[in-house]
Amino acid sequence: MSGMFENLGIDPVIIIVILLILVIILLVNVVSSNMRLSRLERKYKLFMKGNDAQSLEKVFVRKFAQIDRLYEAKEDHEHDLNFIKRNLSMVYGKYGVEKYDAFDDVGGKLSFALAMLDKENSGLILNAVHSRDNCFLYLKEIVKGESYVMLSQEEVEALRKAVNFGLGDIEEE
Repeated sequence: MSGMFENLGIDPVIIIVILLILVIILLVNVVSSNMRLSRLERKYKLFMKGNDAQSLEKVFVRKFAQIDRLYEAKEDHEHDLNFIKRNLSMVYGKYGVEKYDAFDDVGGKLSFALAMLDKENSGLILNAVHSRDNCFLYLKEIVKGESYVMLSQEEVEALRKAVNFGLGDIEEE
């Protein structure tokens, strides 16, 4: 065999040194792999032990039960949200109030016109007229921002405030 290396012009000592270096590299690689494997085995045993010596299966069963409860709660919340969305169009979300003195002998602006509208500007206007002896309440229907009944100046102002509700500060005239 040494004749083969001599025919190639390679000294057998060089081959032995190269093989020795290769063996050392492989030994280092085996030791490193064993260390990583032992660390992984410790982590695996810790993971399988569970909390308070519970089995991993019990932990999984508990977590899956929690997921099932969360899914049921999500279904309930979706049902509730759909109900709210269906009924949101009927909610009076915009309003406007105009306070005034209905009579000269009654001060303090105890009378008021209150407009309550939905997102399509339909709703109602309540007008409370306060006098010394009585208080009268009038209701007028509003459809798409307009009334089929004549509105007082105060009711028109309350309606304007309600229609423009949420559009920023509206300057008073």
